[in-house]
Amino acid sequence: MIERREFLQSLGGGLLVVLAADAQRTPTVVSGWLHIAGDGAITAFAGKAEMGQNVRTSLAQAVAEELRAPAAAVRMVVGDTDLTPYDAGTFGSRTTPYTAPELRKAAAEARHMLAELAARKWNVEPADITFENAQASTKDGRSCGYGELTHGQKIERSIRPDIALRPATEWTVLGTSAEKVGGREIVTGRHKYPSDIRRPGMLYGKVLRPPAFGAELVSASGPQLIRDGDFAGVVAPTPEAAEEALAAVRAEWKTSPQPSASEIFDWLRRHAESRPERVKRKFEATYTMAYIAHAPLEPRAAVAEWAEGKLTVWTGTQRPFGVREELMHAFGLPEARVRVIVPDPGSGYGGKHTGDAAIEAARLSKAAGKPVQVVWTREEEFTWAYFRPAGVIDVGCDFSPDGRMTAWDFHNYNSGEAGIRHVYDIREQNIRFHRVRSPLRQGSYRALAATANHFARETAIDELAALARLDPLEFRLRNLKDARMRAVLTAAAERFGWGTRPAPGQGFGIACGFEKQSYVATCAEVSVQGKTVRVRRLVTAFDCGAVVNPDHLRNQIEGCAVMGLGGALFEAIQFENGKILNPRFSRYRVPRFTDVPKIDIVLLDRKDIASAGAGETPIVGIAPSIGGAIYQAAGKRLRAMPLRL
Repeated sequence: MIERREFLQSLGGGLLVVLAADAQRTPTVVSGWLHIAGDGAITAFAGKAEMGQNVRTSLAQAVAEELRAPAAAVRMVVGDTDLTPYDAGTFGSRTTPYTAPELRKAAAEARHMLAELAARKWNVEPADITFENAQASTKDGRSCGYGELTHGQKIERSIRPDIALRPATEWTVLGTSAEKVGGREIVTGRHKYPSDIRRPGMLYGKVLRPPAFGAELVSASGPQLIRDGDFAGVVAPTPEAAEEALAAVRAEWKTSPQPSASEIFDWLRRHAESRPERVKRKFEATYTMAYIAHAPLEPRAAVAEWAEGKLTVWTGTQRPFGVREELMHAFGLPEARVRVIVPDPGSGYGGKHTGDAAIEAARLSKAAGKPVQVVWTREEEFTWAYFRPAGVIDVGCDFSPDGRMTAWDFHNYNSGEAGIRHVYDIREQNIRFHRVRSPLRQGSYRALAATANHFARETAIDELAALARLDPLEFRLRNLKDARMRAVLTAAAERFGWGTRPAPGQGFGIACGFEKQSYVATCAEVSVQGKTVRVRRLVTAFDCGAVVNPDHLRNQIEGCAVMGLGGALFEAIQFENGKILNPRFSRYRVPRFTDVPKIDIVLLDRKDIASAGAGETPIVGIAPSIGGAIYQAAGKRLRAMPLRL
């Protein structure tokens, strides 16, 4: 382990640019550093975590663009609370629209400083200096690398808030499909995930879990038991020995009755903090969404080590600084005494915001006096991690004889506010989110509640189109003025071949959405045989402003499509009286290779619009477009996720 000062010294001195922003008080503003060493090495820092969304690549491209350097010349340091600037967390598709511009500003300011250094070196004006391929040059042919200009100096300079950035129409690094940083290590098995971390003298920990949600520990005993209030666990030299020690623990628990899956939707409505006054509308319908699990490739994992009063934790989290705060609170430590390092983990999908495994490992490590690793089993991940919220959504709508919506009521119980607003042109609107104290632990998920809200809204739009005897695409276009939404709808429909008649047992569906400052439209083709639904083809048109990396953007859209298939057709947490009934992959159905349809992607590259995040929004059109296709193929309108005939 090295500290910040030692780390910067290891870079060989050079040019240090500090972004002047107080991100801890304004979490949407990100501070960062850019270092150009004497040997020309470029290192950039961001408090984000690399969760598989390729921030190491896209942020390196952002820095390289403004420095006029190759993307491969920039090394990104991310997810280390001792080395990187504060960041609220890796969520909400915020890296591209918020962090990338700050790093670009840092790089642009560094380029201006390099111009001043080069001008002094060659006795010319800074305006006469040009930059290309990490080289500074004069008009008469003199040139040198950036390291030759810094000469090991450490120069600090605040960034001007109005510093000019290169427009998207002139990009040479951004906008290209730069190779994924670390991709070779991942596919060859050399990459080290949090569960691969080893420390000298490390022990392995296991945690005593309750038999049901809400259970209280009355008593516990065992030869290797470590107990801290309601927390209890064991440590041992090997994972197998830790399992044996945990099995030897005798515990008594006090449980209380809990609601079950069969009653959850009525329960959510009854326990809402507010209840709306119902207004009678021409169209009324209710839509429901089950709790689902994140099912990350790598379950939660952490290694904790105490040394000289300082706690260091290696863990897979989307919020390294948030987990640092959790550890500070749990152990009464000041900020300087806690360090969180995030080795690039095996995905999260919004499910790794909290530091559960980090706190557990730290508690066991403190008691044992040695480093301790805690890796959750798949069953622990399915049971004790938080879920995507279940929800009940009531929709009411009035519409005119020509198919124009005139009044819109939308009441969401529990699933959340993300994506609850829309861009349809409706004069009278009553849109509300009703909070409920969930009986299951719930939290963030890819696109948050936007998936639920779009499923209910777009399914209702399909039903309204049928009542108005209009084609689903025509009905949407008739009620839309937003040019960007109309553009993605028409682009998806054109690529899909919308308007052709499906064969018997085949159906086509369409849906659109807006979230995180980006627009999406998806068309689906399904076949139905008996109660079996197969998605044959998906076409997604996506507008997230100026495209940063086309190949990686397509990867994100494809990932959203496959993940969306799970929530649309298969995934649902089954639970009864505080116990999860399907806590393993043998009982929890996720998409398989044979489920993946042909996926066709249309990118609307809007270089006139600032880049938005792209890792979440494409998921929102999957379920409603599939639902519309099932209706056309089978004649049955499905109002519950997952969609089951």
